[in-house]
Amino acid sequence: MKKALFILLTLVSFQSIIGQTEIIKETDKLYREDQFYFGVTYNLLGNMPQAMSQNGFSSGFHLGFIRDMPINKSRTLAFGLGLGYSANSYNQNLLISKDQSGNLNYSFLESASFSKNKFSTHLIEIPLEFRWRSSTETSYKFWRIYSGFKLGYLLASTSKFKGSGQSIKQKNISQLEKLQYGLTISIGYNTWNAYLYYALNPIFKNEANLDGEPLDIIAIKIGLIFYIL
Repeated sequence: MKKALFILLTLVSFQSIIGQTEIIKETDKLYREDQFYFGVTYNLLGNMPQAMSQNGFSSGFHLGFIRDMPINKSRTLAFGLGLGYSANSYNQNLLISKDQSGNLNYSFLESASFSKNKFSTHLIEIPLEFRWRSSTETSYKFWRIYSGFKLGYLLASTSKFKGSGQSIKQKNISQLEKLQYGLTISIGYNTWNAYLYYALNPIFKNEANLDGEPLDIIAIKIGLIFYIL
């Protein structure tokens, strides 16, 4: 009697385990990948005027959430749409100041005349990606290529200058573009992924000019991005 009871309980437990495994397996077949991200970049400036140059380390920090939406049965292809935050600094020799009337002025600095000169931006971003990966429901280490478009809205900006015995700080620079957008691509395996952002519009508005020439400077960001489920 005890032996029969033991066998019955074993069979029931085994069947329960099989049922739970099937449920887990079925759930895993509907997996989604890489829905949180964190990135660090080195920020470059493109289309700079001839007399303009960068100095020091210009950094960017990026984080957010992307909703993964697979479009094929194996879930190796997907679209991603999300919301994120981006903080960026650009160290260079373009001085942003104001005259007595409150108008913004731009001028180039000699490298020996300042210890700090940079402008910084804070943006809310909407990334849209087309995603390919070699993942499966049981493998968390895989190759990925995610290409896309990123739209950013400027929340706040500052410029800081220190040198020649004076300090100049500007907040919420009115001649920066509120909408900033560009192309993105990230390529990598497992944790480590190379990342590139290439802006499609200038950082400054058309009214921002130096000696009658518009400042058509664009942002280029190169670095690493990390994805988390």
